Amino acid sequence: MLMNEQQVQTLMEALPYLSNFKDKTIVVKYGGNAMLNDELKNKVLQDILFLQYAGMRPVVVHGGGPEISRQLEQAGKKSEFVGGLRVTDAESAAIAEMALVGKINTDLVGRLNALGGKAVGLNGKDANLLKAKKYLADVYENGEVNLVDIGFVGSVKEVNTDLINCLLDGGYIPVIAPTGVGDEGETYNINADVAAGEIAGALKAEKLLVLTDVRGIYSAYPDESSFISTLTFEKAHELILKGSIDGGMIPKVRSCIKALSGGAKKTHIIDGRAEHSILMELFSDKGVGTEVVKEI
Repeated sequence: MLMNEQQVQTLMEALPYLSNFKDKTIVVKYGGNAMLNDELKNKVLQDILFLQYAGMRPVVVHGGGPEISRQLEQAGKKSEFVGGLRVTDAESAAIAEMALVGKINTDLVGRLNALGGKAVGLNGKDANLLKAKKYLADVYENGEVNLVDIGFVGSVKEVNTDLINCLLDGGYIPVIAPTGVGDEGETYNINADVAAGEIAGALKAEKLLVLTDVRGIYSAYPDESSFISTLTFEKAHELILKGSIDGGMIPKVRSCIKALSGGAKKTHIIDGRAEHSILMELFSDKGVGTEVVKEI
């Protein structure tokens, strides 16, 4: 099939980005509704394969909130969230692990391999990939911060980057389920956005791409005129305190802040429902989402 002029122009626009990103690590946090539609799921995974074929080193960190909620409901347990994070008792942590590791991770690995990739599934217990400790949620109320114990929800103490880099060097795509292991071997459920930010920072990734269900960050969602193309740390904290950024979007913004603070070069929050949004963000001059930066 012959390429048309527009397709050639698109490739030429992508050329400098392909050159700049060669051999660079790109972390993709995959979640939201992009995981629920089979057709869209395959398109996202094709984008990830394209990154590898183009000479990059993609790492996938996936969520699984809807599947966890479904399995918890089947077990007769109600989901409760504080600050965008799921309250998790010991039984819920085991159910979340089954959903993330036993179902979602194996499905994504199988799909990537069926598309011609070499994907390897990992979770936080593999070679102590994600060492974790209990996380106390900080809840903003009336301008004050209160710490709340939400159970077996963890924060990352350490990332085993040797394991990830070993796989990347061998031409594999690591697909990571966000479960962590505590000092006593206990399982911690780690928010996938948080895990992705920690991993991107530890790897000094060139990019962290956080897929979500909206275009990006708004100062007054859903008013399109309030869309923010570039968000600084200072502005992010301001919008969180005001309540303009709330719920599940808080961990996504903090993920970007953590990645940049850890050494990642750039971070982006993009709409995973839009076809090929990963490629559009990486290989076009304008991009399609919100770029989170330390300062302008």
